[in-house]
Amino acid sequence: MKLILGSASARRKEILAQVGIVPFAIRAPNIDETPLIRELPLQYCRRITEEKIHSLELADDEVAICADTTVAVGRRILGKPSDRDEANSFLSLLSGRRHKVITCVAVRKQNKIRTKDVVSRVKMRVLGSQEKEFYLDSGDWEGKAGGYGIQGIASSFIPWIGGSYTGIVGLPLTETIGLLRTFGYPVFGEKNG
Repeated sequence: MKLILGSASARRKEILAQVGIVPFAIRAPNIDETPLIRELPLQYCRRITEEKIHSLELADDEVAICADTTVAVGRRILGKPSDRDEANSFLSLLSGRRHKVITCVAVRKQNKIRTKDVVSRVKMRVLGSQEKEFYLDSGDWEGKAGGYGIQGIASSFIPWIGGSYTGIVGLPLTETIGLLRTFGYPVFGEKNG
């Protein structure tokens, strides 16, 4: 069985590599990720993940993983910032507050799909203007939901999390392994079928 990673995220590939899972191929879905009017963060994250997994063309011997990560402050969805100004406004909003990081993961083999949602809580300490500028200058915010990545420089901004660290990074590993096993994909040296 061949594993297809439906994501261009280097972080998702690295998380899988931690447990010896190497995708046969990477096929990044190209979908519109614009939130719908009044769409709640969890609904949004589920919808995007499902659209990603449905968009992939798979051979009979392929199993695919897709995921989406969304940062939410209340009902507000903080996606990937389009520019430095938006990243700055996201950091200002998150500074000194708790927020949710939602990651939905889907695994598909032929026409069968299984999904899991993981909601984690994150507290960001109050950020000073100098450290915000340093972080923005680093460019580490680019391509990251909410404008920060917990695994990089911004790890120094986060004194507390409740939930899945790998889910916050972008792929909840425990849940992903569970989904892969339901489709008979071998993990941890298990045999196929």
